[in-house]
Amino acid sequence: RKKWIHCFDDVTAVIFVAALSEYNETLFEDETANRMIEAIELFDQIANSRYFANSAMLLFLNKRDLFEEKIQRVAINSVSEFSDSGVALGDYEGGVQYFLQKFLEVNRSGNEVYHHVTCATDTGN
Repeated sequence: RKKWIHCFDDVTAVIFVAALSEYNETLFEDETANRMIEAIELFDQIANSRYFANSAMLLFLNKRDLFEEKIQRVAINSVSEFSDSGVALGDYEGGVQYFLQKFLEVNRSGNEVYHHVTCATDTGN
């Protein structure tokens, strides 16, 4: 990432997409790394990068449909990385707010993060 980040000096907006439904999944290339944690850490690097200091940050929490189904059967706090979550099993809105807060709290840039919960296959987004 460090080799190409300088190419984005004049970017006016960054669109960052993270899958809400992957909170209990691991990376394909590293089965010890949680996908949501990886997304939050990457967002931290990008949102706080000097290369994007003057760029609007757009956060799309995607796959809301899959998240809504999954949260009915897999509690967020059943995942060790999110054991601090007070979100009840089946609480879709609470889960969205919990993960949104996780992303927002790593933003130290002082810039606003515009966020939206989406489903890529829903044309009514």
